[in-house]
Parts: sequence; C-alpha cells; structure tokens
Amino acid sequence: MTEQTGQKRAEKIHEELLERDELLQHLHKFLGLVNTASHQQLQMQGLSYTRKLHVPEVDLGLDIGTLLGQTELLDDLDQCLMNWQTQITVVIEEQQNKTPQAPGPLAEIAFWQERAFILSALSEELKQPVVGRVLEVMERSNRVTFHTLQATLAELHKYRVEAEENLSFICTLERHFMDLTTGKSLALALETLPDLMKSLGTIWIISCHYNTSERMVPLMERIAWQLCERVSQAVHVDRLFTEGSLSLMSDARQVLEQWRLSYFEVRAEIEELGRVRRWEFDRKRLFERTDYMASVCQDLHNVLQVLDEFYNIFGPELKNVIRDATHIDEVMSRVDRLVLPIQDVTFDPFNISRMAHWKSIMQDFHTTVEDIEGEAILFIDQSFKTLRSSAAAFDMLRKFKHIRTREAINSHLFHKFSDILAQYCKEVENINDIFESRKEKPELFRVEPPVAGSIRWARSLMDRIQKTILPGSQTHSSDVLMVSSQAKEKYSELGLKLRDYQIQKHKGWFEETESSLPLQHMTATEAKTHQDGSGACVQKSVHFTVNFAPEIRQIVAETNELLSMGYEVPELASTMALQEGKFIGRYDAVMDSLSEPMLVMLTKHIKAVKNEMYFGCKTLNWKSLGISGFIRRGVQAVSKFESVVSQILKNERDIEAKLQSLENANLIKFTQHSKTQETLSSVKHFFEHISHERAKTVSTLTRKYADIGPLITKTEQLILGSSSGRAKCMAEYYTAWERRVLDCLIKMVLRNVHSFNTAIMGNAPLFQIDAILSSPKIIIQPLRNEIYWLIMQCVQDCVDSTKHFVRWMRGTCLECPPQAVGGDENEMFTFNFYSDVVQHPQINEVAMSVSENIQRLLFSLERQLSHWKRYRRLWEENQVIVNEKFAARRPSVVKYDEKLQYFAGMRQELAQEALFTVHHSIHLNLEPLAYSAMEAAQAWISSLGNLLNMSAREDLFSLREHPLDQCKWIFLL
Repeated sequence: MTEQTGQKRAEKIHEELLERDELLQHLHKFLGLVNTASHQQLQMQGLSYTRKLHVPEVDLGLDIGTLLGQTELLDDLDQCLMNWQTQITVVIEEQQNKTPQAPGPLAEIAFWQERAFILSALSEELKQPVVGRVLEVMERSNRVTFHTLQATLAELHKYRVEAEENLSFICTLERHFMDLTTGKSLALALETLPDLMKSLGTIWIISCHYNTSERMVPLMERIAWQLCERVSQAVHVDRLFTEGSLSLMSDARQVLEQWRLSYFEVRAEIEELGRVRRWEFDRKRLFERTDYMASVCQDLHNVLQVLDEFYNIFGPELKNVIRDATHIDEVMSRVDRLVLPIQDVTFDPFNISRMAHWKSIMQDFHTTVEDIEGEAILFIDQSFKTLRSSAAAFDMLRKFKHIRTREAINSHLFHKFSDILAQYCKEVENINDIFESRKEKPELFRVEPPVAGSIRWARSLMDRIQKTILPGSQTHSSDVLMVSSQAKEKYSELGLKLRDYQIQKHKGWFEETESSLPLQHMTATEAKTHQDGSGACVQKSVHFTVNFAPEIRQIVAETNELLSMGYEVPELASTMALQEGKFIGRYDAVMDSLSEPMLVMLTKHIKAVKNEMYFGCKTLNWKSLGISGFIRRGVQAVSKFESVVSQILKNERDIEAKLQSLENANLIKFTQHSKTQETLSSVKHFFEHISHERAKTVSTLTRKYADIGPLITKTEQLILGSSSGRAKCMAEYYTAWERRVLDCLIKMVLRNVHSFNTAIMGNAPLFQIDAILSSPKIIIQPLRNEIYWLIMQCVQDCVDSTKHFVRWMRGTCLECPPQAVGGDENEMFTFNFYSDVVQHPQINEVAMSVSENIQRLLFSLERQLSHWKRYRRLWEENQVIVNEKFAARRPSVVKYDEKLQYFAGMRQELAQEALFTVHHSIHLNLEPLAYSAMEAAQAWISSLGNLLNMSAREDLFSLREHPLDQCKWIFLL
C-alpha cells in the first residue's frame, strides 16, 4: 500500500464516519421528538391526578366555623386526606425506586426530566383551590391525618426541588453528552472532554446532590461507558487494515487517555482551592476499561505503523533500483498476511476479559515482524550487488531519511553505499563511451542551434555523473572511502573531457562569428495571428517581428542560447539579437498591458503607432536606405504611446489607492481591553462611540470616492482633449470602474462584519453589562433584547454606510442626481450601491452568523447567573413574615444563634464571590448583584437580632416581675 493509497483510504473512512454521525444526529433528533412527546404524555398523566385526588362532594364554601361543627364532613375529609397520603407516598416511592433506563449519560438527563415532570405535575395539582380549602379546614380541625399529610407534602416538596435542581445542573452537560454520543468525529469528543470534566468539577462544588462519590461516580461511569462505546463503534478491526487509518487509531487512543488526563487536571484545580471536598473517586471503576481500550488502540496503531513502515521501504523506490523485484512482492505478501490473525479474531479485542488472548496475538505479531525483517535484510544484501541506477539508489536512501520506515532495515540500507558507488563507477564508464562515440554528432532538439545544443548535451552528461558523486562523497565508512576514491578519479577524468569539449565548441563559434557577421541593417515585417476584419476594433493579437536572413537568424539563435547559459558572445551579435525588440518589443509589451476597455478608448492612438509599423512592413527591405529613419520614427511613436498609457496607468493607480482605502476602511472602531482591565464602557456608550467614529470614516471615504470621477475625466482629457465625463468610447471604461467600486464596498462590509463577529466571540472584553437583583429575579442590565438589537443595529449601520456612495449615470462617470419618486418633488430618491450590497449572499450569511453567535453568547451568560440562585432565599422569602413566625414559636437562644450563623455564613460566602466575569467579549459586572445580596443577608441578620433583643427584654422584664421564677431559674442553672 503506497502512502497515497493509505491517504485515500483514510479519507474514505473519514467520509463514512461523517455519514454515520450524520445519521446518528438525525436519529437522535427523532428520538428527541419522541422523548418530548413522552414527556408531554407524562405531564398529562401527572395532571390526571385530579381524578385520583378525590374530594368528597360537599359544600366547602361555608365559613370555617360552620364546617368545623359538621362531624360527618370532617370524617369524610379525614378519609380524603388519608387517601391523598397513600397516593402521594406511592408516587414518591415509585420515583425513588426508578433508575435510568440506559447506560449512557443522556439517560441520566432523561431520568431527572421524567422525575421533575411527574413530581411537578403532582405538586401543581395540590395547589388547586379546592385542595387548599380542604387542607385549611383540616388544619383548623387539628386532625392527626393533616399533620401526617403535611410531613408527606414536605417530603414531596423536597424531592421535587431536588429533581428540578439536579435537572438544571445536569442539563448544562447536555451539549457535551451529545458531542460524545453523536458527534461528527472522535476529534470532537477529544475537544469536549476537558470542558466536560471542568463542568463536572463545578457541579461537584455547588450541587447539593452530586457532591458525594456515591452519586458522582455513577454519572462518571456513564460517561466512561459512552466513550468506550463510541470508540468501539468507530474502530472495526475486521475492516481497519483494508481501509487503514493511523489518524483514526490515534484519535481513539487520545480520547480514552484524555478522559484520565482531564480527571487529574480538574482534581489538581479543586485541590488548589483547598476549601471544598476532595475530588477523589474509585479509579478502577472510572478508568479500568478505558485504560485497557487505550492500550488496545495503541496496539492497533502500532500494527498500522508497522505496515506503513514496510510499505514505505518495499515500495516503487526500491523496485526502481533493484533489477529483480519479484522477491519484494513475496516479502510484501508476507507483510499483508501479518494482519490476518488480527482481522479474523472471534472475540471483541476491547473486552477486558479477553486480555490474555489479545496479548498472545500481539506477541505472535511482533515475532513474525522480526522474522520478516531478517528475511528482508538478506534480500537487500543480495539485491544491492546488481543495482539499476546509483543515482536512484542515492535518492532512495535520502528519501528514507525523511519518512518512517523499519529502523533495522533502514539502518542496514545505509550501509550499502559501497555497492552504490561500485555501480556508479560502471555508469561513469558507460557515459564516457557515449561521449566518445557521439561527440562529433551529438543528439540535439528539433529547433536547437548546433553549437549551443552540443554544449547543452555535454552539460547533461556532466549532470548525470554529478547526481551521485556529490552525496556519495559525504559518507565516512572506510570501505566506502576506498571505492569513493576510485569513483572520484573516474569522475574527474570524464569531467575534464566534457569541460574541454564545451570550451572548444564555444571558442570556435566565437571566432567564426566575429569574422563572418554581416554588417547589414534590419527591416521589419508584420506577423498577424488574428485581426478583426471590420477594422472597428483593435486586437491584441497583432504582433510585429524583425525579418532576419537565415544565416543571421542562426547567429541570433546561438547568441540567445549561449547568453542564457552564461557564455560570452561578440558585442555585435548581442546588439543584433537585441535589435529585434528595440521598439517592437516595447510596442507588444504596452499592448499586452491594456485591458479591453482601454483598447477601445485608445483606438486612435494605437492606429497611429501601427501606421508607422506598416511602413516597415510594406516599403522597406534589407537594401533600403531608410531603415534608420524608420527605426527612429517607430521609437518616437511607441515612446509617445507609452507616455499616454503611462499617464493613464498613473491615474488608475491613484484611483486604485482610493479604492484600497475604501476596501480597507474600518467602520467598526473599538478598543481591545485585557481581561484584567476594570474600566470598560457600557454597551450604549460602546456603540455610540462606534457610530460616531463610523460617521467620520464614511465622510472621509465619500470624499475619496468623489475624487474618482475627476481622475477618470483627467484620463479623458489626456486621450480625447475633452472633460465631459460622458465620452462614448469610454463607456465600458466607466462601467468597469463602477463595478470595481461595488466590489470594494462589498469587501469592505464583509471584512468589517466578519472582524466584528470575531471580536464578539473573542476572549478580549469590549464592553460591560451589570448583573442586578430585580426581586425575585436576577437580570442583566441592559436587558438581553436591548443588547442584541444594539449589536445587530451596528451591523446594519455598517451595511447602510454604502448609501452614501452615489451611483454614476449610465455611460458616464458623473454622479446621478436625486430623482423624484412618482413625480413628487418632496420625496427624492438617490441611486446608490446599497441595494446591491444588501442583497449579497455572503454579507447576509455573516450577518446571520453574528445574530446566532450573540444569541448563544447572551443565553450562556444568563445560564452562568444560575450559580447565584443558591442565595435566592435571601430575596424570595419575606423576611418580616418568616422571622415573625419564627419568633412567635418562642425559640431558644440556640435556635436564634443557628439562624444568625446561617445568614452570617451566607454573607461571608457572598463576600468571597468574584465581582466580575469575562465571557468572550462581555465583561459581566457582578458587584451590584453581590452588594444587593449582601444587603439582603444583613437585613435578615438585623431583623433576627431585633427580634432576639425584643425576646430577651421580655424575658428580663418577666424575671423582674416574678422573682420566684427567677429563683427557680437560678436553681435550674
């Protein structure tokens, strides 16, 4: 298998994997729809508890006192509460006994989704007015069943909150789980693992459920199972060696190893914090299978590498230098059979229980590889005695220095320089025989001059003997040096012959040319490859050439060839060779530099130059006396034409410079800040600054654009002597420049919006937004929608800036004046480039990309704020009512202390929270939120302190009024 074939097979595997992953993605989407429908059904089932929580058909609209006096009614309601108690307990027990239905991590999400749906539906049912009325009556009746049910409802509330919180945490991992389960490639899984493990570490720190090894390890086991399953699906041992892919095996091994590496990286980060639970789990459960599968992937990678090394050695390069290549095919046949025991395994190599069997197969493989290496070395020893080409052999050895091959065989090959140099000596003798037999009449190309051709032939022979002697002389083995001395001697002897041959050829030609070169003038003749029959259009394909005599043309040909080889030639011959292009070459060069619009508008100037040329084509011959005058007039005409074209090109360079300023303009100017920089502008100020700078930039650009028309008019003045800006022969020229302006505007908008998109998703903060407490919610300010529309308006303003560039009237370079719409002079319309730019598909595509990116960014930012929900008790509960109820129960000082310590600890945690975070381009200021939360915590502490103070004062006054009780208290103390 050649390297190219291996690459094609790798590409084929990659394409099949993409097709498979695409199918899995679609299948997962379908399963998602089924799952959603299932959840809706579950919710409907939850709502069906309305029929199960049966309420007796009694009139509960009477006042509480009247209802409490009806004993039969209370008995019915008592039985009703007992039924509810039983039903709710059954639901809780059912949910507690359920487990995820699949081994992968997505099943964990589905498990908590189902539990949250069912418990939430049941909780919502208990919020019905009739249920609340029943509970209110039974609470006043003080029946035992009410207190029992209250305990069960508290348990239901606890499990519902737990399910909802766990679902919110686990859903943050859904994208990572999806990448592991249905990602397009293993490379995507490799990129996902570090972020996934960091997210698990965050959940470990802040979650109230996944904060013990008993709950975290099963989740991580599911991820490890999914990794193993993904690798097993990607790696098919029975097809791996027919479609071979080293990159696939490398990715598979790296994914499995990254699982362990990411674990220890997060472990180190958590230990550095020093104030949370240790990140230490049962490593056997997490890594035993993944580590073993990684070792099997490494084994398969090594097998593929061994095959590639053999294929690299016994490939076309070795066959080209060895006469008998049949034995190479035999060796390669054995190499191909190496993988048969692995391909034909009847068990799963990734099954850890079959480890011993797999190790045995790999041991046999390595033993066979060593046997093939020994056989190959013996074959190389025999084959290098009869090499085809020493140069090819040296090239092969040099190539083997830069490609991966079997080390033992490669090392042995590099000891074969002596055999190669022996072959080189034979080749030098053969080349010497060729030189001696053909030096009087060497082989020449069809149109090659004889002298230059003979020198070229001698040089080619010299090149053939130099290819091998130079690298061969760099070896240092003692045997090679002995053969190399002999090779150098043969090389030097033949090299001197070839050098003398070239010198004599050049010397003879030089002397003969100097003595026989005719001192005649030259004339010109026209060589037309194509011309427009109407004569209305000048064609670039009309060329002129000098009409030399045959003997002079031979000298010119020899002169040009010898000059290209670096030889000296007679001065007169050099001058004559250059005379052909004295002004004709200049004319052709100028004509070739003209665009089609320029050809049209320069028709008169081109005809004037051609008229001078035609004089030499039709009137002069080699004996004419007017050749010098013809050449002088031709040079003058071409020089004048060159000057006009030069001025036009200078104007075009000035126009192009202005267009480059237009194309490279920065319409979205802002300052990049480092992550540690604290002072940042608000969103509104940021985009106001951009708008202000854009206005100044567009004003400058419109002035430069307005200068383009006068520059083109200057060209018109140069060509036609007029300055109308509406010359008919320049209509196509005007159109070409207008198209160029549109192209620059499109590139300007594309580049600016693309750069803005990159900056938005970059890692440097651009502007600041605040997180504030708007009880009972935590929100960002400005609101999400306001930020989104400010950014998209910036993009729209960038596109709208093209409205300031007015189109030209058709067939002119003059700006089109405003036009009345429908004849209404009060409503004017200006033709500009906006309508063309706004419809460009690439601009719409990049604008859509900005929209999608900012929506994802803002959504992700709001999700980060969910961390602060752990403090929501501070602002969601009414502290006055809660604390007064607490104080009404006459709690002890210890209870007060527990409450105060709780809120003091929460306030201390708030003081340690980071006051800002940077998410891509957004600097999120958390200081207002933290300040509000700390104020709320302090308010709880102050309220409890006041109540404790009041309670203590009351107790103190009570002791003063009842001294006997005081004595009792002293006795008890």
